[in-house]
Amino acid sequence: MVRFMLMLLVFLPVAVSAAGDPAAGEAKSGVCAACHGMDGNSAVSAWPKIAGQHEDYIARQTRMVRDQQRNVPEMYPMVMNLSDQDIADIAAYFASQTLMPGVADEALVELGRQIYHGGNADSGVPACAACHGPAGSGVLGANYPVVQAQHADYTASRLTRYRDGETNGENDPYSRIMVGVATNLTDEEINAVSSYIEGLHMARWQDAAGN
Repeated sequence: MVRFMLMLLVFLPVAVSAAGDPAAGEAKSGVCAACHGMDGNSAVSAWPKIAGQHEDYIARQTRMVRDQQRNVPEMYPMVMNLSDQDIADIAAYFASQTLMPGVADEALVELGRQIYHGGNADSGVPACAACHGPAGSGVLGANYPVVQAQHADYTASRLTRYRDGETNGENDPYSRIMVGVATNLTDEEINAVSSYIEGLHMARWQDAAGN
């Protein structure tokens, strides 16, 4: 099952969207600042950091919320009247911002590192690094987002909802894959890997790899 899902990732379509203007996006970004921060580094751990996130990923997720394909009731009123170009510009602005690093709970690092880099072969959980990269940088243009430095509370919430079967509808294969990935995660594993991801950056990855 896991091997099939990972093979499927290779054949999923690459994201294509309108080019955004970061300068125009900055002027339009106030609608996002209350939750995500002016520079995309949200101060509240329930809301994701979007600074440095892939432009195409931000734009696609925002369009899905606007079009009510992805259910985020708190966000929908903020984006319901945005045009595709507005969204592209805002996405370009936040993608150009610097992601601020986070800190992992050292008590959870060992298990978190294990799940992130190696998964759990006994329960069929694949390694997060297989899609999001060893340093959590994702894959540009392929809808595999940056996850490094993300708030642990947000990541844990998303993983729990995926484990519970929440998707973004039949037209979003990526969320369906995440449901399969998260199905066998335990609460302990979710908390540990979410904390590890919050503290993940190149130096931590190099330490984990023994370099």
